[in-house]
Amino acid sequence: MQEENSLKAANGGEPKNAIILLSGGLDSITVLALAKQQGYDCYALSFDYGQRHNAELAAARSIARRYGVLDHKIIRLGLDSIGGSALTDDHIEVPRSPAEGIPVTYVPARNTIFLAFALGWAEVLDARDVFIGVNAVDYSGYPDCRPEFIEAFQNMANLATKAGVEGQEIRIHTPLIAMSKAEIICQGTALGVDYASTVSCYAADSQGRACGCCDACRLRKAGFAQAGVADPTCYR
Repeated sequence: MQEENSLKAANGGEPKNAIILLSGGLDSITVLALAKQQGYDCYALSFDYGQRHNAELAAARSIARRYGVLDHKIIRLGLDSIGGSALTDDHIEVPRSPAEGIPVTYVPARNTIFLAFALGWAEVLDARDVFIGVNAVDYSGYPDCRPEFIEAFQNMANLATKAGVEGQEIRIHTPLIAMSKAEIICQGTALGVDYASTVSCYAADSQGRACGCCDACRLRKAGFAQAGVADPTCYR
């Protein structure tokens, strides 16, 4: 409550709006829970970008309702029309074992595009805060999950927007960026997050059941094991 009052005081007594990038996965629900704890009035933004399955979007809808976000938008993007990733091109198989370098599950420019939409909506809502669940510790080597990328995007955001030019800085929050998957799970568990409602798998079936073999599943399983928390994931 003290944090919430501080946020409102800093904003002239008015609630502070935040955009939360909500994928329906483990990291994004934790970020939403953290933003709510900090007293933000949350707006959720998800993307139907041509990914292999929509189970994560169904999870995002459910999570948005449970957390009482003020609005939840799902934006349709045709990233499958350009392909280049195992997540958007059915001709590229999702790897079932770790690979060297940047894996084929990397979706070209995905976080850049997602953050750009969040930035636009933030301006419309007069919001100054955008939250994204990128992580630079337990991740798959994606270049758009690094602190350097977030710093560069925030600098660009404040050069490219009316809000930024007028001195209303827009902040990109990455509360999980330096945390291990186990630490994220412990943080979320302390906040009462129900991880059974999330979908992380790159190749989940239509019912949201995880393959248990892809990179996302391996990181998730290892995180629960290291955190000493029972894994609630439904595996097929």
